[in-house]
Amino acid sequence: MSLTEKIKHLIQKEIEAIEGIPVDGVIQKAIDLIHEQVHQKGGKVVVSGMGKAGQIGVNIATTLSSTGTPAIFLHPSESQHGDLGMVQKNDVMFLISNSGKTREIIELEYLVKNLHPGIKIIGLTGHPDGPLSEFADVLLYTGNPTEICPLGLTPTTSTTVMTVVGDLLVTLMMEKINFSKEEYAKRHHSGYLGDKARTK
Repeated sequence: MSLTEKIKHLIQKEIEAIEGIPVDGVIQKAIDLIHEQVHQKGGKVVVSGMGKAGQIGVNIATTLSSTGTPAIFLHPSESQHGDLGMVQKNDVMFLISNSGKTREIIELEYLVKNLHPGIKIIGLTGHPDGPLSEFADVLLYTGNPTEICPLGLTPTTSTTVMTVVGDLLVTLMMEKINFSKEEYAKRHHSGYLGDKARTK
């Protein structure tokens, strides 16, 4: 197999992983829960994840915030050293763990419910049989695609589908709250996107 053929093969595997994301209506439950907690009760989305999942979480949090749904990223380890104080009772937790059993994420659930027992949790995972599924109010499943890493270990395809699910959440939330170009411009004062948003 030539390098060009190999690249095309890998891209196709990523495409197949995206097409394998379940379209089962669960994402609508996540949208409704976020809308209720954030836009009706005045809370925010608190996104958390370790490692590569955490990096995807930062992207989801910042993109939600820039499109009208306040969100922050809470590092699960730092949460054990005081940062848990960011969380308020009307927030909704968005916990990301491909395995569904990341220790720091499981511990975060215990700690945050010790602080706010009634807090709502949305989980995003590739393994719906892990502990995350047991305590999440809404569980989003990526389809658990095989990593394209030659070792089958490095988060590659799994982070691709996590990113796509995040994009779906952002887009559907924008539609849910009728987020306008004018509101977008208010949050993007500088740069190319700011200029483009203010263009009539």
